[in-house]
Amino acid sequence: MLRRKAKAILQQLNFYLGRNPRLQKKADWRSFIPQPYKAVVILSSDFELAWAWQYAKRSKDPLQLAIQKAKQERENMPRLLKLCDEYNIPITWLTVGHLFLDSCTRGEHLTHPEIPRLPHFENNFWKYAGKDWFENDPCTDFHKDPLWYCPDLIDQILASKTAHEIGCHTFSHIDCRDVVCSPELFRKEMEAWLQASKRFGIENVTSFVHPGHTIGNLPALAEMGFTNYRTDYANILGFPHKDEHGLWEFTTTLEFDYYPDWSDSTQVKRYITLFNRALEHHTLAYLWFHPSLDSRFIKNIMPKVFDWLNRHRNEIWLVTKGEYVKWLKESGL
Repeated sequence: MLRRKAKAILQQLNFYLGRNPRLQKKADWRSFIPQPYKAVVILSSDFELAWAWQYAKRSKDPLQLAIQKAKQERENMPRLLKLCDEYNIPITWLTVGHLFLDSCTRGEHLTHPEIPRLPHFENNFWKYAGKDWFENDPCTDFHKDPLWYCPDLIDQILASKTAHEIGCHTFSHIDCRDVVCSPELFRKEMEAWLQASKRFGIENVTSFVHPGHTIGNLPALAEMGFTNYRTDYANILGFPHKDEHGLWEFTTTLEFDYYPDWSDSTQVKRYITLFNRALEHHTLAYLWFHPSLDSRFIKNIMPKVFDWLNRHRNEIWLVTKGEYVKWLKESGL
């Protein structure tokens, strides 16, 4: 308990001293922030249900953890969308492609046989040593197994009053690193995502996030028409960077998450202070979250943060990743 409290105090100290996130200034900030705004805020969400946690190596029972997270995500999504509509806050929903499906079936030997399989691997978050990458796919439908499919939730996002964006998070939440994922596998995953999303009329998808921050296959990503991705090497309050492949790299600023050792008021103040720093120094703030986050954050923190953003939208551009990159391109960057 004492160690947790000490960690919480250190986290707060690093934030208020400006150590996390680190500030990056640009003299030509107006090239990245359109008139009449003084700052840009982008919010994105890794939308995954059970696909994200099934090989989590820090859990004794990762599949059960995946089920728990997916249940929480299903419970949270209507609340999140309602809040977005109430305060007109757009989100870029980086979506696992399998969630678009109404159902899937197992073939004679494999499910989704058109997709090559990942070899066994281990990274910072996952350890995969199973028999088949799709071994936990129930191969049923969203009525029977709504933690692995969710066309109903996709419909809710698209029917929202708020102009959200649907982005890509691969078809089955794979490790995208070049040492693990071949270009062929990556392309097949992306093709499966694009095919699954077609029935919803989703077109011209440009935003991508690598599952588990497993950055890789960037040439293929650019060749397939995507324009941007996110990295998590550090928390930065600054600006996106155009890489050697012509892709815009967004570095995270902070993750929306609930800190049980912080008071609710301190957590609200943290985000508002962050946005005021963005206004003062004319930067972009990129925040992301999992929809499976603690429901106390959605109930106690998010409404106050969203209300503040809504009241300051005349000086903060609240925009999706895709729309922001489109503006950058139109501006000649």
